[in-house]
Amino acid sequence: MASDRQAANAWRVLLLLFLANLLNFFDRTLPAVVAEPMRKEWGLSDFQLGLVSTAFVLVYAIAGLPLGRWADRGPRRTILALGLTVWSVFTGAAAVVSGYVGYFLVRMGVGIGEASYAPTANSLIGDLFPSATRARAISLFMLALPLGVMLAFFTVGPMVQALGSWRAPFVVAAVPGLLLAVAIWRIREPARGAADAMQQDAAPVARPIRSLLAIPTFRWIVGSGLTLNFATYAINGFIVPLLQRHFGLPIGSAAVYAGLITGATGIAGLTMGGWLADRLHQHSEHARLRFCACALVGASLATAAALALGSSSVALFTVLFAAGVLAYYSYYACVYPALHDVVAPRLRGTAFAVYFAAMYLLGGAFGPAVVGALSDRLAKTAMHAAGVDLMNEGFKAAGLYAAMNLVPAMLAATALFVYLASRRFAADARAMRAGKP
Repeated sequence: MASDRQAANAWRVLLLLFLANLLNFFDRTLPAVVAEPMRKEWGLSDFQLGLVSTAFVLVYAIAGLPLGRWADRGPRRTILALGLTVWSVFTGAAAVVSGYVGYFLVRMGVGIGEASYAPTANSLIGDLFPSATRARAISLFMLALPLGVMLAFFTVGPMVQALGSWRAPFVVAAVPGLLLAVAIWRIREPARGAADAMQQDAAPVARPIRSLLAIPTFRWIVGSGLTLNFATYAINGFIVPLLQRHFGLPIGSAAVYAGLITGATGIAGLTMGGWLADRLHQHSEHARLRFCACALVGASLATAAALALGSSSVALFTVLFAAGVLAYYSYYACVYPALHDVVAPRLRGTAFAVYFAAMYLLGGAFGPAVVGALSDRLAKTAMHAAGVDLMNEGFKAAGLYAAMNLVPAMLAATALFVYLASRRFAADARAMRAGKP
């Protein structure tokens, strides 16, 4: 529903933010698609592959805190354009590195650039769209997540096969980001709090992080982001290698199946989730988060069922795992708007920076590394159980498949945290509308 508080250029700016977010998730997913040829060329372990993702998210989380504070004070269009330029340059640099250490370092550079984006973009969306339409706006913005992931999975594998090199896609990914940075730098941004019903105090908050942690809903949502990101980064980091090893698929086919699992599902999940979240919110303030908790329980059960199948059918595995991923995409359409509703406009950039720092430092950073280390350990266990001393691809497949059972466990924990957030949401939203941080 339209609102007189919605910015006149809201949808045009949202389109640019969406396109940049698309590149954001394409660039993040690209390394997962080329993981197997990279591993074989440089002789890497699964732990080393996971460690690159860990380094990326650690840098992303740490850099995001000062950048989030900057987003609450500085020109957001400048922050977005600079961040997009930095991550595009470092993405392209991955094509020319000569070994694992160089690749490790440039991916950290990508993390610094991308750290500026999510807190700043979410702060801007909160001032472009009022609460009544914010879930739909955020779900459209986050639609870039599955589309970017799917685009990477669908195009990078065939690109590697056609060009004979896993390096070429990094160059292809860098160019559009540099062009889009110019367009974002030229946008007109709204005043802070422009889309909210009440006047907000514009004075800086003396202890912003302490003020945020005093909000119970915010604390539970931070916990949910931690466990969800553990699961999603484990999936995105290892779904292509899992399909290649366990089902014997070539890189192109494995990437397409992975795109269906992690990308196509998100289009439906976010499109329907944003519409449904706004509808539910009109009837009950806590219904949006309760629906999300139920969806996450379904996601945990579906992914557990997929992993219980063994190697009987790649098609059935894909259907069940995709159903779980589809269910958890409702998280973004429900939880991100809830953060806007309990945090005042003058603190939203910092709030999202703290939220992302926690979910990446303690969730995304550990997901790939823990699953990778557990995969290596379980592969050795399978090797010793077989009574041999020589590691092979069969044992590596068994180790990774077993390690991925951490995913449904983390999704179940996310459901619990979101439910606990729903119990305090109404009171915390009223406090925000009363003018509290």
